[in-house]
Amino acid sequence: MSSTTMRILSVAVSCCLYFQSFSQSLPLYKDAQAPVESRVKDLLAKMTPEEKFWQLFMIPGEIKSGDEAKYVNGIFGFQVSASSQGGNASAQLLSYNASDDAKSLAKKINDIQRYFIERSRLGIPIIAFDEALHGLVRKGATAFPQSIALAATWDTALMRTVSNAISLETKLRGIRQILSPVVNLATDVRWGRTEETYGEDPFLSAQMGIAFVSEFEKKGVVTTPKHFLANVGDGGRDSYPIYSSNNQLEETVLYPFRELIDKGGARSLMTAYNSVNGKPSSANNDLLLKKLKGEWGFKGFVISDAGAVGGSLVLHNTSLDYPQSGEQAINNGLDVIFQTDYEHYKLFIPPFLDGKINAARLDDAVSRVLRIKFELGLFEKPYVTVDDIDKYINIERHRKISEDAAAASFVLLKNQSGLPLKKGIKSLAVIGEDAVDARLGGYSGPGGEKISILDGLKKKMPATRISYSAGYKHDEKNYLVVPANYLKIKGAYFANPSLSGDPVFTREDKQVDFHWTLFSPDERLKKDHYSVRWKGQLTAPLTGKMKLGLEGNDGFRLFLNGKMIIDRFNKQSYHTELANVTVEKGKAYDIMIEFTEPAGNATVRLIWDAGMKDDWQQKIDAAVAAARSAESVVVVAGIREGEFQDRAYLNLQWHQEELILALANTGKPVNVLLVGGSAIVMDKWLDKVNSVTMIWY
Repeated sequence: MSSTTMRILSVAVSCCLYFQSFSQSLPLYKDAQAPVESRVKDLLAKMTPEEKFWQLFMIPGEIKSGDEAKYVNGIFGFQVSASSQGGNASAQLLSYNASDDAKSLAKKINDIQRYFIERSRLGIPIIAFDEALHGLVRKGATAFPQSIALAATWDTALMRTVSNAISLETKLRGIRQILSPVVNLATDVRWGRTEETYGEDPFLSAQMGIAFVSEFEKKGVVTTPKHFLANVGDGGRDSYPIYSSNNQLEETVLYPFRELIDKGGARSLMTAYNSVNGKPSSANNDLLLKKLKGEWGFKGFVISDAGAVGGSLVLHNTSLDYPQSGEQAINNGLDVIFQTDYEHYKLFIPPFLDGKINAARLDDAVSRVLRIKFELGLFEKPYVTVDDIDKYINIERHRKISEDAAAASFVLLKNQSGLPLKKGIKSLAVIGEDAVDARLGGYSGPGGEKISILDGLKKKMPATRISYSAGYKHDEKNYLVVPANYLKIKGAYFANPSLSGDPVFTREDKQVDFHWTLFSPDERLKKDHYSVRWKGQLTAPLTGKMKLGLEGNDGFRLFLNGKMIIDRFNKQSYHTELANVTVEKGKAYDIMIEFTEPAGNATVRLIWDAGMKDDWQQKIDAAVAAARSAESVVVVAGIREGEFQDRAYLNLQWHQEELILALANTGKPVNVLLVGGSAIVMDKWLDKVNSVTMIWY
């Protein structure tokens, strides 16, 4: 054997020994060649109780300079550039900062990921998560038609094309989990979140959901179908208790979830705020352990809706405090607690440290999270390549997909010599604020280069004289909350609903404009069974007559200069009541408000119509004038809906019905385009117009 050959063999043996030594020094969980289950088991054995907790805690936000030490034990993940709308532990709605463009967001997520990989003890990566119901909720991301509109296409192939585009825009930004889709059944269209669903049919919801979910999961983005389970209660009320037989659940609301897991590959689920058959969805052993993880064999992880774990305390009354609500949730099958603020961890961590959470259940929950982090390849490839955004995302192509999907979603409800508009039409009146607003629907990002209906018509019909009139105003109100500079009051807060005994505390309140949902006005009061008496002075803003009153969903009374002018002290549904008063500008009047909250959410507002112009009739008159000077009329009418916006009535709001009837009386052809995501009652005007088309958002 030559000396050269000997040297080569020596080098080869040295390399083998080096790599063997390196492999032996590398923890098993960092060995990409090792089986995932072995890696999970190895990493789990190295984790402290604190580190286990933090893998089961997710929040909106990011690491800010100076806060690095807060995350020394890691975290499940962040919804980057988002924050709570309120600091309360039961806060639900989030504020989204969609101002980061794609590259900025990708860089931010890479920087956050780098901290956890390089500076946390075990180097466990995070999962960046976000909303992507019908497009990623981010600047520069394509907005597609709302979910209910996509369902109206009845086209699962088109849905896959849409989902492929959204998932590409999502993953290349570094986001690896989406809190979508919604496969709850819209069994009562008064529910404000009907727009987010695929309708009322279990089979259609399942098929559209499978098409949506599968494209994400194939790309390595975890989907989170929601809300498990039901979410819409009697009367179309959001998150109200659900009572149902097992057969009914199996044949309806459970069906889409199982299909999305078995056929779509969904690796996560989100629980609902409501209870099911007396047990909170986030702490429901029957649903989470027996059904989902036992009978169905689900291997992914289950997260709560934002703030839902604390619902067992503040909504369902099934726990004594926040620590016990967390204990009950994890022990009964929840895996990850989704809260809206970092500081909330203090409320939920105690049972993870004192042994009240079953050790095997805790390790199972952590293992489910770690398993998916390994499956996603986050330990080996934690960062995204920012330049890939320009390389692989074709926004113009995605806009064309969105346009095609929108056109396929339109539903022609009536057409009697109305559509298509005649060729060569010389003049057209376009009526309605929705013609210029270009609303995208709930859980939407800002969109990009939105084209309103009015601008679209002008572009398509350059030879036609098009006039526009608003006709109505969205959310038009004839009153507003009394401003603080006209009011000086002190509130006395009682620990009973009858204003009896001594108040627990008093305080100066700038305004009476309160909405206490799952929490009380102050920690010294329980979340229910309290009352408030405000006393002080109201300074008149004008001389003459005006309307003064209250609105809310509990009992209230209003006194002015010792005289009771409103009396609704018994708890009722949400109601607005105003009384006529005559006042003198600058004069101070004694005012007293009494409010009682026996149970449930609490809202109370002191309102008046001072300075408000009730000009809806003028808007209609202007629209009629525009119609009279045109050959044909297009009315774009819309509704208001969404989370916390369930509807008591299904008719068009804001005097739109009067508007349509007035336009029809001109004798001109009237074509109505309906903007919304739910049912609209048309009986008062349907037979008066030439065509009606549901165009969604």
